[in-house]
Amino acid sequence: MTQLPVQTIHRDPQLLYWILFPITLVMILTGVLRHYATILMATAPKKLDQKTLREQRSLLHGIAVRSNFHTLSKPSFVARREALTAAYESGAYLKAPENRGQAPPNPMSDPSSMEGMMGMMKGQMAMIIPNTLIMSWINAFFSGYVIMKLPFPLTIKFKSMLQAGVATRDMDPRWMSSISWYFLCYFGLQSVFNFLLGSDNCAAASQMAAQMGQMGPQQAQMFGPGTDPDKQFLAEAENLAVIEHYSVLDEVEQRLLEGIKV
Repeated sequence: MTQLPVQTIHRDPQLLYWILFPITLVMILTGVLRHYATILMATAPKKLDQKTLREQRSLLHGIAVRSNFHTLSKPSFVARREALTAAYESGAYLKAPENRGQAPPNPMSDPSSMEGMMGMMKGQMAMIIPNTLIMSWINAFFSGYVIMKLPFPLTIKFKSMLQAGVATRDMDPRWMSSISWYFLCYFGLQSVFNFLLGSDNCAAASQMAAQMGQMGPQQAQMFGPGTDPDKQFLAEAENLAVIEHYSVLDEVEQRLLEGIKV
């Protein structure tokens, strides 16, 4: 069985000092600056009034009952379902029952909604602007350089990811270009930010963590501007009504005895 010859590329050792280290340092400093810029631009969250808090918690109560009904006995679940369904359909938990049936207010005319939208735009700009500047800097000065070789074998599927910006066909997939190193730092600096800023303060520093935070949680989207709480309550009442109850404790004694016999 013949072995393929080891592919060797003669590189200038200075590439590590003039390309790899500067890109890594810039990515770390950018993440730290993004963290403190996000803190400076952040607006203090407004305290919810009692009616708004009751409206949101009531809907979450129904969702919790629907999601965990199998841990309740049938009488307990039926009692909760009947109470919540009656309250949802009557609008007992609505913050403004007099506005029931009307279209939700325009988010653009609500100052609190505008502040929330501006906060989201600030967070987006804090990620987009540094990312665009760094990519332009790398493309202008370091495009087309092969800077390092990974010490472990890789399949051909990794070639497009590790050799971005280098138009080659026969190069070993273990060789990495400068632009690919940037993307590797983009995804892999979370532990560095955890060390520098602390695990509780590094979400804004890491672009990936910030993007994942914007994708959730669903609670922020559920009570966002332009949503109609009355329709949410009615939809949740329908979801509770169609549940066929069963309990994880049904026939548990018989299942336990069968397990002992085996």
